[in-house]
Amino acid sequence: MSSGLDPYIFTTDNLPSDPRFLPPLANGLLGWRVFNSVLHMGGVYNGEGGHCHRADVPCPVAVKAEMVDAVHHIYSLNTNTGIFTHTLTSANGTASQSLYCHRFYPNIMVMEVLLERQATSDQPVSVNLVSSFTPQSKDIVFETGPGYKGGSYILGQTSTAEFPGESCPSVHLIWTPVPSTLVLPPEQSQGRWGFILVVANSLDSAQSSFDEALGLMATGDLRPSHEKAWKELWLQSKVEVSGSDDLNKALIGCMFYLLSAFPSIHDDSRSFGGVSPGGLSNGGDGQDYWGHVFWDQDIWMYPGIALFYPKLARAVLEYRVGTVDGAKDNAQKQGYKGLKFPWESAVSGREVCPEDIYGQQEIHINGDVMLAFQHYLHLTEDLSMFKEGRGSEVVYGVADYWVSRVKWNPDDQMYHLLGVMPPDEYYYNVNNSVYTNVVAKLSLQFAVELADLLQDAAPKEWQEVAERIKIPFDQESQYHPEFDGYTKGHPVKQADTVLLGYPLGLPMPPEVRRNDLTMYEQVTDPNGPAMTWGMFAIGWLELGEAEKAQLLLEKCFKNIQGPFQVWSESSDGSGAVNFLTGMGGFLQAVLFGYTGLRVQRNCLTFSPLLPNDINELCLRGMNYLGSKMDWLLRKEEVCIILREQAHSADTFHLQIVLKESGMKIPLTPGQPVTFPRQPGSICKVESATSCWPF
Repeated sequence: MSSGLDPYIFTTDNLPSDPRFLPPLANGLLGWRVFNSVLHMGGVYNGEGGHCHRADVPCPVAVKAEMVDAVHHIYSLNTNTGIFTHTLTSANGTASQSLYCHRFYPNIMVMEVLLERQATSDQPVSVNLVSSFTPQSKDIVFETGPGYKGGSYILGQTSTAEFPGESCPSVHLIWTPVPSTLVLPPEQSQGRWGFILVVANSLDSAQSSFDEALGLMATGDLRPSHEKAWKELWLQSKVEVSGSDDLNKALIGCMFYLLSAFPSIHDDSRSFGGVSPGGLSNGGDGQDYWGHVFWDQDIWMYPGIALFYPKLARAVLEYRVGTVDGAKDNAQKQGYKGLKFPWESAVSGREVCPEDIYGQQEIHINGDVMLAFQHYLHLTEDLSMFKEGRGSEVVYGVADYWVSRVKWNPDDQMYHLLGVMPPDEYYYNVNNSVYTNVVAKLSLQFAVELADLLQDAAPKEWQEVAERIKIPFDQESQYHPEFDGYTKGHPVKQADTVLLGYPLGLPMPPEVRRNDLTMYEQVTDPNGPAMTWGMFAIGWLELGEAEKAQLLLEKCFKNIQGPFQVWSESSDGSGAVNFLTGMGGFLQAVLFGYTGLRVQRNCLTFSPLLPNDINELCLRGMNYLGSKMDWLLRKEEVCIILREQAHSADTFHLQIVLKESGMKIPLTPGQPVTFPRQPGSICKVESATSCWPF
């Protein structure tokens, strides 16, 4: 990209030939791919069990603007504002069609049309609005209701509940009708039209949102209130690099699409339905994993968001808390105690995977969920999530599951996990998946830690199993086999064993870390899912090999399709879109790879290392213990600014500890602290007065 262009605006003269790569617009409740005839609403699924999928909702603003004599088209996605614009230019005038999902009022979608006359023309300027909308859905039986304040109204229910006995969700739509043509008469230089769509789960909510939208439109605040919400969101996070325009643009796209999948930072409804691999815009019947929530949310997408937005991080945990009853049912059906989170989740927490083997065997999901809870506690010290928020119920329930699921092996005097599928789904019914066993160990250790913190009694079995669970290791080759009986050189689908170093943080000598990376890099499927290479990059950055890391990270660029930075699951364009999982892995490679940042109990550790072609990394709004920091990483120095302190300086302050000298540098709001980068040396940010003891 040319240096003079705004990297936050993705612009093209031609739309992608594959409509899957049109830009998705979403706000945490509604999701839509521009021009598509259907949209989705968070938490609205149709179908029982493995047939459950996001219900298609017809979209009245599925409209394409056309001008008979248009000579030029520009399509633009402004990620600063979350607005997609199609601009058509003719000899007589210009038409601009703008589309957005309102960032503050989540039930509202908007289409705006602006017609402007060319100065030399005295002819009417017209634009045709070609609609693909029909008030029907294969998932929802709609009926027409009485109009409301000039708006059309339909209502319906999905045809099949997620499980027997559960009620089917309702969907209500009110929208301002869209004419087939808009005309700017000769006596006017410009004209504006606004069209509102409201989608809600009750008539009262739909009417209330429609009233809100009409009021905002009347005062001219509809679009400004949306733009203000996006501006506020971006002020709390920034991830930018200098030295590579392509990398910078990719990072902006990742942050934009991930943030679009989450609710407003002002949303207190606690109705968040989780994040699926393709986001809210995708996930219909047979598409993009049916819109289900996987480990992708907790392991791949969550960490990059949690670093800036603790409230959005908490929303992920609250989603899992809301599925506890289903997780309990899953465990009981498998014959175990505690909680078994589904491999594929919708609303209830019951297993909705179409193929039973994944739900039965890919049990590492329990440990993945626990990592998010642990990460949150260490990042925020927010005990309310674990008390009133019922987080402890989740943590203890998972620990009970692991204790009931392991088998004692008298031969090696270790606990084993038998008959599992690792993250590498090329293998199943294996014993002692190294990833699964390590996350089980970490889950149990965290349960003991939390029980001690909350002064709850922890069953002795939690600690006993954590200490004695088998972690496969090949002493002769000094590497971690993926599972018992794994043959070196056999193909691997995706990042699996390499995740032991990050994000699991399993202690190991550098030689072992290098052996794991080298061995598995050679056999990892080059057409595997997009998040893999970011994890390899983090591993090589840990070992100080920035250029090798960068070469692996750049493989991800093959997954970025078309002008709007939409990701595909596979590099050939196949698989799920818009693949938020891959974006999350890519983002982590920069946030946790270039910085060396690790969220630890009682501190953040960091050891920055930038590749040769990256001059600078700027992170704005990192949130630790409620305090906000800006980090500027350069080749030879690090600058950290405490932008906002969470508590009074009399009772709380953060400090930087430099490992080489042991020097402690207090962070004072507004005062930059700059110090030389120390290659290979781990520094830390800590609270000099922790809110609670560890």
